[in-house]
Amino acid sequence: MQMSQTKGLRRKGRVLAFQVLYGLSFVPPHGGWTTERIYNQSPAVIRETEEDLILYARELLLGIWNAQEELDEVIGRYSKHWKIERIAKVELAILRLAVYELVHKPDIPLKVGINEGIELAKKFGDGNSRNFINGILDAVARDIDTGKFKVEKNF
Repeated sequence: MQMSQTKGLRRKGRVLAFQVLYGLSFVPPHGGWTTERIYNQSPAVIRETEEDLILYARELLLGIWNAQEELDEVIGRYSKHWKIERIAKVELAILRLAVYELVHKPDIPLKVGINEGIELAKKFGDGNSRNFINGILDAVARDIDTGKFKVEKNF
């Protein structure tokens, strides 16, 4: 797969993972409905025909869901004056996805992780989302770059 194809696939995969993650903030897994089952039954996933995209988005979603406690702790640490419960569901889903990529996806450069979070904010957030998300992601990325997280990444 060429670099531009990978970039497009990942961007679409992020959007798909975000959509399901956002939905989970209203109806979390319960009963026999696991995160993976909810993902597989999501109308946006069912409509998608590109197998690599579906797999990438599922990998992202499950990684984010399994690391949610850690991600929320990081987001809470950097969102000065905003408790997790007060962050709008759209912004929280975007932040969880972007922070997950910053901290857990070594092949995603910090700059790309920030930019992709901002793109999601532009597409799905309100007028204030972009600056709020940029501020948090930029601070997290700077601390990753200076070694405060035990993650090796390029900016």
